Amino acid sequence: MYLRSDERRPQMTTGFALRVAVLGGISVALFAVIFFRLWFLQVLSGDEYLAEANNNRTREVRVLPPRGEILDRDGELLVSNRTSLALQVDVEELPSDLRQRRLELARIGRLIGLSLTEIRHTMREELIVDRTSPVTLKSNVPHELVYYFAENGDRFPGVTVEPVFVRRYPQGTLAAHLFGTVGEINPGQLRQARNRGIEPGFIIGQDGVEYSYDQFLRGTAGSTRIQVDSLGNTLGELNRVEPEPGDNLRLTIDSDVQAAGEAALGGTGLYGGFVAMDVDDGAIIGMGSTPSFDPADLIEPTQAEVETLYQDESAPLLNRAIAGLYPTGSTFKPITSVAALASGAVTPEEIIYDDGAFDLGGGNIIGNAGGAAYGSIAMEYALQVSSDVYYYTLGDRMSDGQALQRWARRLGIGRETGIDLPSEAEGLLPTPRWRERLYRQDLTDRPWSSGDNVNLSVGQGDLQANPLQMAVAYATIANGGEVPTPHVGLRIEDAAGRLVQEVAPPPARTIPIDPVWRNVILDGLHAAAQSPGGTSYNVFGGFDVPVAGKTGTAERPPYGDQSWYVVLAPYPNPEIVVAVTAEQGGFGADTAAPIAATILSEYFGGVDADPVGGASAPD
Repeated sequence: MYLRSDERRPQMTTGFALRVAVLGGISVALFAVIFFRLWFLQVLSGDEYLAEANNNRTREVRVLPPRGEILDRDGELLVSNRTSLALQVDVEELPSDLRQRRLELARIGRLIGLSLTEIRHTMREELIVDRTSPVTLKSNVPHELVYYFAENGDRFPGVTVEPVFVRRYPQGTLAAHLFGTVGEINPGQLRQARNRGIEPGFIIGQDGVEYSYDQFLRGTAGSTRIQVDSLGNTLGELNRVEPEPGDNLRLTIDSDVQAAGEAALGGTGLYGGFVAMDVDDGAIIGMGSTPSFDPADLIEPTQAEVETLYQDESAPLLNRAIAGLYPTGSTFKPITSVAALASGAVTPEEIIYDDGAFDLGGGNIIGNAGGAAYGSIAMEYALQVSSDVYYYTLGDRMSDGQALQRWARRLGIGRETGIDLPSEAEGLLPTPRWRERLYRQDLTDRPWSSGDNVNLSVGQGDLQANPLQMAVAYATIANGGEVPTPHVGLRIEDAAGRLVQEVAPPPARTIPIDPVWRNVILDGLHAAAQSPGGTSYNVFGGFDVPVAGKTGTAERPPYGDQSWYVVLAPYPNPEIVVAVTAEQGGFGADTAAPIAATILSEYFGGVDADPVGGASAPD
């Protein structure tokens, strides 16, 4: 059969047909995927996406709660809240044009006193944590600035001024080291277990009781849901969940005792610290440190102000009552007494002859302060006159078995007390093992010797302790062996004053102190304070309340002598212990003892604290 040329076509090969079939199958499959995806979005998930679209027209604003108040033991207000205005920027509402955004941020910076670099740094830090919340650029915005932003809102898109709660300190600087500070939670703190569940932007305690009791004080945030248009303009409030304010914290502090102690210590112009504590349960009645600081200055400090405060050589943020580390001088002798009696190194009645000199060996002779010699004495009189030679002898007798270190540690020296405040220092209780380790590392020029124990027996050498540790040690001797756990928290209350939780920590441990030992030590300390010839008789000889106290004057090169006084009252059944130290204060009777007398006078209702007068004892 004959075909015309236009009817002739090449025959399709098998390979080409296969390719056509594969491409056709792929096309059908892609069409099916697209079809089923559209069906899923419109039919199965339509309601969900409709809800999300509606949510795009709403915005949720977190409302931070007011922190709980802090009160003293009698309910006097120490820390409360006030309303402040915070300047915030919603990054999503800033101009999309980078140049316009930069110009707006620069204008804001000029108005609030921040550079463009500082604003960008703040925004970057906060947006790393939370990209959805407005960035707070400045708190405590003055009202005239608020009015300016309100009148020029078109020039500052994304800028709002919101009310926030900030801390208020009606008593000024009183007990500043106890309160500590608060601040916005940072990224590192967000990862801590104690802050689990807290959202970015939340205000938490950073130090002091604000930190220790933050879980009670911080409260629960609320929220406000508002409706906005496509440009982000607010159309109205949809609903509100009110924030729950934090619980109140009642402290063990007596404001009058606190103020008396701070005034007395601050009036010396010296650096130091004091502690007034209940002998039995460890409740802190007063605790202060100088120099101090104004916590109001740390509500929103500039970076320069923070650096100045932390770099200040006087260390005003350091709570010297719990973190200052000093040799204690003769206030350590009651501790040495317990160790010597418990280890059998001496008995209460044993007579030791004090000729005014003690031979350390190698021609090294040390003696009593002022070159005094007291003759044949037992422990009670040795405490009254503060015989160094007597205690050098005890320290030498205990140089082999470390009884002095073991009992000092049991009484709380060289270890944390467990107080409910951060930043407590454990101090240093020197031991042969400690010095031998330093010697092996070439960090000291000699190994341990009996002379180290002799020095330790009178609170000298490498010993480092603080007023709180000394208060705990004296309280343990006075109460018969229960080592109290010091605490500044008394109880947690709700806003109506109803009890939420008591703060009553049990004793840290109990140690065996024979009543005979206790009475001998307290009798000696009573004579030291209120019998003629006692080392603090010139201060407490005419005090209306019987007391038992010990002076201490510790060498602290290259600084001047450290002044100490620790006192128990009333004698013979004490209820309060007061420990005071002053850097470069000289004799304990000259500086520390009068401060302790002022504190006790206030505690006992204004009893006569006028000193007898006369020359102070050289101890």
